[in-house]
Amino acid sequence: MKRPLKGKTVSESMVESTELVQPNDANHLGNVFGGKVLSMIDLAGAMAAMRHCRKIVVTASMDRVDFKHPIKVGHFSIIRARLNAAFKTSVEVEVEIFSEHPISGERRKTCSALVTYVALDGKGHPTTVTPLICMNRDEEERQRLAEARKRSRDKARHRDLGPYEP
Repeated sequence: MKRPLKGKTVSESMVESTELVQPNDANHLGNVFGGKVLSMIDLAGAMAAMRHCRKIVVTASMDRVDFKHPIKVGHFSIIRARLNAAFKTSVEVEVEIFSEHPISGERRKTCSALVTYVALDGKGHPTTVTPLICMNRDEEERQRLAEARKRSRDKARHRDLGPYEP
């Protein structure tokens, strides 16, 4: 008989990191490459997903990313990732990136993204994830909105690609 999965809270899997932006991360205007920012989003999101699931995860989708403000060379990049929802074999993670001026301390939101990760078993097949325990109304609302987005993504994927076949 299988034991029911014990859940985890949002705070148990949160990720936050800060980096000093170096010249090799930037374009000729002194702004971090967009591809570097996308990589930062994917890595931070994957770490939050793995902390929650304690399994290997792969990126299934990334929602729209709009770059609002650049991150300049010499500034700090701050990355925050948190779970919004846990489903049967996947999780939705919200990742936000900010830039911070090292002298003034001024912070500006660079971008955010919603990333879906699928947990894999030892053979590379999707596997059940740990349930998410919502501790307040905000977390419950995030879970509810994520469930609606998942239904929409699943519908669009089925329409565009047909049923998933591993």
